[in-house]
Amino acid sequence: MKRVVVFGIFDGVHEGHRSLFTQAIRQAKGKQKEKVELVAVVGRDGAAKKLKGRTPKQGEGERRRLVEQEELVDLAVLGDEEISSYLVLEELQADIVCLGYDQEELAADLEKWIREKGKKIFLKRLKSYLPEKYHSSLLYGFKF
Repeated sequence: MKRVVVFGIFDGVHEGHRSLFTQAIRQAKGKQKEKVELVAVVGRDGAAKKLKGRTPKQGEGERRRLVEQEELVDLAVLGDEEISSYLVLEELQADIVCLGYDQEELAADLEKWIREKGKKIFLKRLKSYLPEKYHSSLLYGFKF
């Protein structure tokens, strides 16, 4: 079974997030249609504040709980307290990490970490799903 991981703050799960989950599972399954476990790493309140300059509307525990209730998500875990440590990836033993279209900084940071640690984790960027409609800043009235 392949384990695919996605990252996000998930301050209000919407269709854009659901598209991310669907695309991540498809990437992991490939042509062999093997079984896939989807794990969502929910960003910590402190990390969101540092990276985005604001605290999420919902606390990290509530956001994790709501993400875990999503049909396609097998497991939702809280991310690392320390930005760029990726201890959660060490614990999860991810095969694939799928990132959203708007996670450029995270992609660069993860690529560096994977290279420095010699990890065999495949990193994939996913397509946007109606970003003019389904982006948290539009739906919930805040800027990232």
